[in-house]
Amino acid sequence: MIGAEDRARRTLTEAPADLLVDRLAAELERSYGITDVELFQVDYRLSGLLPLTEGEALTGAGHPAWRCFDHQEPVLAGRVGYVPVSMRGERRGVLRLAPVSDDRAVLDELLGLATALGHELVAVNDGTDVYRIARRSRRLTLAAEMQWELLPGRSRIRPSFSLAGQLEPAYAVRGDSFDWSDDGSRLWLSTINGMGEGVTASALTALATHALRNARRSGIGLADQAALADQALYALHRGEQHVSVLLLELDLAGGAMTVVDAGSPRLVLLRDGEVVEQPLEAQFPLGMFDGTDYREQHFTLHRGDRLFVLSDGVLDATGRDVRYGETALDRFLRRTGPLEPLDAVRSLLGDLRAFVAGDLIDDAVVVCLDWMGPQQ
Repeated sequence: MIGAEDRARRTLTEAPADLLVDRLAAELERSYGITDVELFQVDYRLSGLLPLTEGEALTGAGHPAWRCFDHQEPVLAGRVGYVPVSMRGERRGVLRLAPVSDDRAVLDELLGLATALGHELVAVNDGTDVYRIARRSRRLTLAAEMQWELLPGRSRIRPSFSLAGQLEPAYAVRGDSFDWSDDGSRLWLSTINGMGEGVTASALTALATHALRNARRSGIGLADQAALADQALYALHRGEQHVSVLLLELDLAGGAMTVVDAGSPRLVLLRDGEVVEQPLEAQFPLGMFDGTDYREQHFTLHRGDRLFVLSDGVLDATGRDVRYGETALDRFLRRTGPLEPLDAVRSLLGDLRAFVAGDLIDDAVVVCLDWMGPQQ
């Protein structure tokens, strides 16, 4: 006989793309007596939890929904339960449910269903705009729409690493982006900054992203990946437009890191509570010259190391005619040690927005990588 949790999972997999939450809600009422179901998705800025249906956005850090999102565990507030909606480390939002008992077995089943919902949200994303529209607090610019569609996600967790990234200004970002992929043996990470403004910068970054993915999927080394993408950009723009890129490849068996710096942002290492800028060999941006040869650098991460990749928009952020600068950045990065990578990224960008008293003017990308060491 099929149990309540299995029935609800089947309901999710069989539901029309736009009715995932409606069909799940009906099954939760039937099987668990839950009559109030709402999905809150985190917005593009990571600053609000927005309801799928009509209602108020949740922005207060002390709200039970935010505690659930931050700690990635169920939170009860009386008979109202909040359950994280996540998949493979990608935090989508929070499911609000009522009435909910404090029975641990029931909470575990609801947590499993929220995870299943997270997977289904990703699976149907290309077939409906319902969930994309609901997680924006205001209109995205065309350039930002293009940028967000390029991303692999905002966070990723495996036993050996944890990874997160964010773009700012979230609703008007132009040329800054990031990309990643892993196959269980290696992790590839790139940060990209296309020159120019608006759609021009986004289109250039899109071309670079796809060129790098194409090169990576051919199975060649990091330097050759950069060279192939460089050729693709130069062939189209003849050096009039170029892209600054940082390419990294991490061997998950031992922590060996390979890097190609093509006019990239900064790479900062947080080790044992100390902030050290990782020296990089500066090379030409992709597409600047014909036939550039790129060289790889190598270093090794230690278990517990944290890497930050930071674009110029972070250091150059200006408030009250004062730059954010190296000192403030180093001090803040040291304080992120106890935080998960997504929370560290969100905190840093929140500090920057507070510093400039609003949205950032220049594009900024922040990526945070924790290396936990090889896992059996």
